[in-house]
Amino acid sequence: MNRTLVIAHRGARSLAPENTLAAAEKGLEAGADLWETDVGVTADGVLILFHDDSLKRTTNAPEVYPDRAPWTFTEFTFAEIERLDAGSWFDRDDPFGQIAAGRVSPADQAAYVGLKVPTVEEALAFTRDHDWTVNIELKRLPAPLEDFPIVPRFFEVMDRVGIAPERVRLSSFEHRWLEEARALRPEVEVQALVGYYRDRPIDWDAVADYPTVNARAALTPPEKVRELVAAGKKVNLFTVNDTGEARAYIEAGASGLFTDFPQDLVPLARATAGKETP
Repeated sequence: MNRTLVIAHRGARSLAPENTLAAAEKGLEAGADLWETDVGVTADGVLILFHDDSLKRTTNAPEVYPDRAPWTFTEFTFAEIERLDAGSWFDRDDPFGQIAAGRVSPADQAAYVGLKVPTVEEALAFTRDHDWTVNIELKRLPAPLEDFPIVPRFFEVMDRVGIAPERVRLSSFEHRWLEEARALRPEVEVQALVGYYRDRPIDWDAVADYPTVNARAALTPPEKVRELVAAGKKVNLFTVNDTGEARAYIEAGASGLFTDFPQDLVPLARATAGKETP
């Protein structure tokens, strides 16, 4: 039995501000097999790590640019985004209660103040330099960049960094992008994200052509994972933070678990039989 891989979701975002290199470092320190991050694009075409459409939740954009609500990242140049603090909010909000629990040191809290929004180039270089692996989610881009050529631009950055293709996974709910990626770079693994809508059942037939699917855990019970694995499919679940839930998916044969708590799931996964190289 291959060990279920632990994937640090947006880095170890329970221990550091999400989608920053600090969160990646914490995921690496926790022993995660790989990390996951999201790609956004600035108004002048720079690929950055960002999840929300708005800069509001995880930066101080409302204070720096008070007249530019709703602070959609595609409406800001990279130079403007570089001015933002992408770390202080974590200390203020303690989004996963890990500061209160004493699992984030005062030194780390201080180090997060003033963190910048990283570029995809920096993220790939970090992954390359640590001989690690990254799952890159290509997210739907808000206006006015809905038609930005994200796939070829990502590969341009990947080539510039010189990271080995086997160290990169591409995932997206936009399966047309995955098809484009397969046509351009068949050596790069693609993984189809499914379960975008929390209140709609997954159309498994729509992803029959994908060897690996990344599925919303709330819509994919362990018995469904067993069925898919028996049919030869690799299944990664997002986002799994509860150790009991994680154990059920591991026993069902899940290939990987996206988690905000790699520090908790790594010991659990390593206790299972076998080991898979990411």
